[in-house]
Amino acid sequence: MTQGEIWILGATGRVGRAVAAQIVAAGTIPVLVGRDAGRLRKVAAELGLDADSKTVVAAGADAMAAEITRQRPAVVVNTIGDYAETAVPLARACLSGGGHYLDQANDPTAFHRLLALHDEAAAAGSTLVTGAGFGVLGTEAIVARLCENRPMPSRVRVDAFASVAVEAGVLGTALATSIVDGFAMGGRRYEDGQLLKTRLGGEVHHLTLPDGERMSAVGVPSGELIAAQRVSGAPSVSATSGLIPASRAVRAALPLLSALLRIRAVRTFAIGRMAGIKAKAAPRPRPHTWGHAVVTWPDGTVREGWLRTGDAMDFTSAVAAQTALHLAAGKERPGAHTPAAALGPDLATAAGAHFVDEVA
Repeated sequence: MTQGEIWILGATGRVGRAVAAQIVAAGTIPVLVGRDAGRLRKVAAELGLDADSKTVVAAGADAMAAEITRQRPAVVVNTIGDYAETAVPLARACLSGGGHYLDQANDPTAFHRLLALHDEAAAAGSTLVTGAGFGVLGTEAIVARLCENRPMPSRVRVDAFASVAVEAGVLGTALATSIVDGFAMGGRRYEDGQLLKTRLGGEVHHLTLPDGERMSAVGVPSGELIAAQRVSGAPSVSATSGLIPASRAVRAALPLLSALLRIRAVRTFAIGRMAGIKAKAAPRPRPHTWGHAVVTWPDGTVREGWLRTGDAMDFTSAVAAQTALHLAAGKERPGAHTPAAALGPDLATAAGAHFVDEVA
């Protein structure tokens, strides 16, 4: 293993650059990995790194996996997206050298595929972390705190209200694929410990945030759902997001949209059109990003908690950086985990979030 090296895959993208900046600010020099040598040098210069600082040029996930196998970095941070396809080969490349891996996945398919590597990772002494961002940790950390030193609850609900500044540029294929495949999957929730299909958009909640703003959240399939079930053990779990409009018209159309996107030709067309969308820079719509959880026990006890942070993308990069630094420092838990399960709920506070308004 290359002693202490933290590799950032996709280092020229928005999340990759932000993760690199956080790691540099912590006093560690990351290895920037990407497709274009010139762009890597530019990012390195913007970070204040020496001209001779190490970079790795690799055109795509397969080439990156080959370099990981050859050079054996201590920690790999995957920010290239399309995690359902890229996570497993990159994580397996880390296992070959006993290294650690993390990504920011937030979809059930990517989650299940990476978590299925648990036994392999444990045997290799490697820690694999999926969902190292606001999506997942922003709600999982609350559930972990509320359930700490208590018996298994009967029901959990988590709600995510991300506030994100828009960066100018095209949406890109990786993000477009994630969005389209999320809608195509349809609704999901846990009942009696089983992950079941539900009507997409069938669950909606209207909440008053701790800062007084009223928001609505709609049920969606997500990594947050799986993380909340795993960290709590609750047989009944649901997850909602404030990113989907909660109007009756939109929710009525979601099942049809989901069915259409499962048609291969429609999916391909939708991804292509969405990937080319050009966004204009815009500030985040609200000052705070919020995570929320409600936990219920068989005896009728109910506890509710909130997590507050700033821009959700800034928090995501901070979570990824803190996770990488913890793993590089030897704070590993061999196996495949979600972030709070691997490093505890205080990972969220280390990344700059605050827990507020917990109710017993």
